[in-house]
Amino acid sequence: MAQIREIIRQTQNKFLNMFEFKGTNKVGHEFRYFVASRAAKEEDLKAVSGENHPDGVIMYALYGEKKERVVLIRQYRIPLGGYIYEFPAGLVEKGEDFREAAVREMHEETGLRMTPIEAGTMYEAPRFTTAGLTDESCCMVYGYAEGEPSRQFLEEGEEIQIILADRDEVRRILREERVALMCAYQLMHFLADEEPFGFIEQES
Repeated sequence: MAQIREIIRQTQNKFLNMFEFKGTNKVGHEFRYFVASRAAKEEDLKAVSGENHPDGVIMYALYGEKKERVVLIRQYRIPLGGYIYEFPAGLVEKGEDFREAAVREMHEETGLRMTPIEAGTMYEAPRFTTAGLTDESCCMVYGYAEGEPSRQFLEEGEEIQIILADRDEVRRILREERVALMCAYQLMHFLADEEPFGFIEQES
């Protein structure tokens, strides 16, 4: 296993920072490795603390009387220079329960009210997004959304369109559009399963 000798913080930003790791790998080769992290300081990095508190939440919510639609957003992402379809998502604030964060973020991004369901640790545990690039981890929160979509709670810099997609639209999106990976996998469940949350209920 690699031995990390030194970690140098390269930036001092509020929401995301770059850290340089220096060390030796298991065959004695010295390396430099750059990691993007939500951590504010070195001791908060997951490689240092050994803890995995969720940085963010991703919300998979069904909508409509028959729960036949899924709540998506189409968001402009600067690294892509264009739009991508995603689930609503956001950061967990310090001291905030991740389900409370999901309810808050759903309302801020879409204007909808979300009622989370208890899915259990196997489905809700914080999972890593892109481990070769960042130590960021997110919890997936499942539930139901209601109300009228609204953009009035968006931050000034957010370019988000709210999409309430039925199965035909989900098929089109998966065939034709750019879609975030974790969202795409869950949308495949939405298409294939008569009860989209059936896989959770079978385990509970």
